[in-house]
Amino acid sequence: MEIVDLAIPEVKLLTPRRHGDARGWFSETWSARLMAERGLDLPFVQDNHALSRPAYTLRGLHFQAPPYAQTKLVRVVRGRILDVAVDARRGSPTFGRHVKAELDAATGTQILVPKGFLHGYLTLEPDTEVLYKVDAFYSRAHDGGVSFADPDLAIDWGVPAERILVSEKDAGLPRLAELATPFTYDA
Repeated sequence: MEIVDLAIPEVKLLTPRRHGDARGWFSETWSARLMAERGLDLPFVQDNHALSRPAYTLRGLHFQAPPYAQTKLVRVVRGRILDVAVDARRGSPTFGRHVKAELDAATGTQILVPKGFLHGYLTLEPDTEVLYKVDAFYSRAHDGGVSFADPDLAIDWGVPAERILVSEKDAGLPRLAELATPFTYDA
């Protein structure tokens, strides 16, 4: 498996090898042993699966506050997304900065978004399906988020805002400056 650090090195792209022949291909998308050897010892406890029917559906920017903070390993099994991670760790040299990557079913590339980061994605094709592993269970009481359109974050989603579909909940999220972030940076 190839593992590449993004511009904020805690966020990583993982590209599993695909072994193929005339019948198709096989890929090992996660190996606790291999990841632990590379310093990524993550005890995933839950798998989530989301279907977004229309293109330009945006989910995010979400987080789970401690003690339910989550590291996420995200991949696309049908379609294509623009995935974004925003550093929300108070005191971090990259606080408020974001990284993004396009993920698709064709390549199988995954993104690892660690605790302390906001996470969101925009579907780029209809009927896009996203799977992601998390290392902490969901807790409604610890659920939070920041507006995808926060001008201070200046995320270029590649689509005019009026074309983006968001839930009522996500449309009402605050700006990062209005959030008392529950995350701190540990150098």
